[in-house]
Amino acid sequence: MDALISLLPPLAAVVLALATRRVNVSLFVSIWLGGWLVAGNPIAAVGQTFDWFAEVMTDEWNARFLVLVALLGAGAAFMHRTGGSQALAHALSKRIHSGRASLLFTWVLGVVIFFNDYVNSVIVGNATRDLTARQRQSREKLAWVMDATSAPMATLGPVSDWIGYQVSLIAGALVGLSFSSAEPYRLFLQSIPWNFYALLCLASVPMILLAGDFGPMAQAQRRAAETGELVAPGDTPLSNVDADLGEVPEGRGRLWHFVLPLVVLISVACWGLWYTGGGAEGATVIDALADTDVSVALSWAAFAMVVTGMSMALLQRQSLKDCEETLLAGFRTMLPALAIMVLAWSIGTVTGALDTGEHVINVTRDWLSPALLPLLIFLIAMVISFATGSSWGAMAILTPIGVPLAFELSGGDMTLVSMAIGAIFSGSIFGDHCSPISDTTVMASIFAGSDHIAHVRTQIPYALIPAIVSALLYVASMVIESVWLLLAAGLVVQFGVIMVLGRSGKSSDSG
Repeated sequence: MDALISLLPPLAAVVLALATRRVNVSLFVSIWLGGWLVAGNPIAAVGQTFDWFAEVMTDEWNARFLVLVALLGAGAAFMHRTGGSQALAHALSKRIHSGRASLLFTWVLGVVIFFNDYVNSVIVGNATRDLTARQRQSREKLAWVMDATSAPMATLGPVSDWIGYQVSLIAGALVGLSFSSAEPYRLFLQSIPWNFYALLCLASVPMILLAGDFGPMAQAQRRAAETGELVAPGDTPLSNVDADLGEVPEGRGRLWHFVLPLVVLISVACWGLWYTGGGAEGATVIDALADTDVSVALSWAAFAMVVTGMSMALLQRQSLKDCEETLLAGFRTMLPALAIMVLAWSIGTVTGALDTGEHVINVTRDWLSPALLPLLIFLIAMVISFATGSSWGAMAILTPIGVPLAFELSGGDMTLVSMAIGAIFSGSIFGDHCSPISDTTVMASIFAGSDHIAHVRTQIPYALIPAIVSALLYVASMVIESVWLLLAAGLVVQFGVIMVLGRSGKSSDSG
């Protein structure tokens, strides 16, 4: 009963958001509901709600992240005002002549930018938004491709702040266990093949591009192709840089006006992640990523990007007044996203106050067995990450419990430990993808220029396929020991399902 009560606020947020399409109102109501559960009456719940708002906004990491998002918006604004985005779209349009090719390019770029999911969203969104628009690809489809590559690639690597975080969790979970031979990073590498959802999700993008769309996404794509409406009537994109900043004179910018700010962003981000993690004091790359301060490093990078963009605008003889207007306009484009971020973090505070993660674990603890452990961990991670909107939060809750449990149930078999780690990361990413209160999902909506609820609604059917196949693979692992055979079978099954659904979508179009 406690588990059900603790899940009420996040579930209410999801149901209301999908039903009303008003994500801010839905989140506020669900936070107030959580305040009612904590404070005991609806009047005191109002005060508790605003206490939570103050708590999340004054948190050091959260405050830096709000500044980071605002700076990224300003950097994107300068890329637009200097003509860099326009120049990139022109350059790519000469080589990419179909909607499928434009989305495949988006996927490839998302795979290449693997070191941070936020930076991935900025780069991929700004590089492909105009390109996909020219090919009449809906904003929902672009947001899905971006979301399906950013977090899965960051969690798989080869090097990212996600991996540093995950390795640090594994290292913490190993403390106190009766063996000394296991290395956290090696265990992480061994868990990668068992991270079924991340691998299958990445593979699902080219599969769906080949087979065709289905469900709500097919409707969105049909609307964009037939009417040119990239966003459905009545929908409100979280950010629309082009509309907010106005048109840029044709031929103002060159390709380097787009490339240089991104090179600066990537370079400073990589250096910052290394430096804040102790790289200058001799720490290895992996150790530095494990101890890095992501918010500080990325804030430096975003600021450097803005300074670069402003410098290029001044070199174009844009006035200081124009630069200031661009800066403020970039901040304004991020305001809806910043509001959602604060509300989503507050929901996370609610679930913490109600001990949602612990209650979910306690309900299922008695069912666990070595054979069922990976599947149950996967399902629990899905629930926690969906309810909290945080894959990192779900990983932090489950890794210290799942790793020792797998070690004890298996009698020290490190294969089961690797499976458990892969299942934790796998389920965490799925819930993060499908939750409307997830920061990575919000970032995909921002930089794709998509209505947030439309992105979530169209993405869920596409995320469910690799999730269901992943669950089946964890079941099959009870009788099939080879992870590579399981992965191969999973890819075949997933492609077959996508082909069938894609053909049904085409049939409904023709009908």
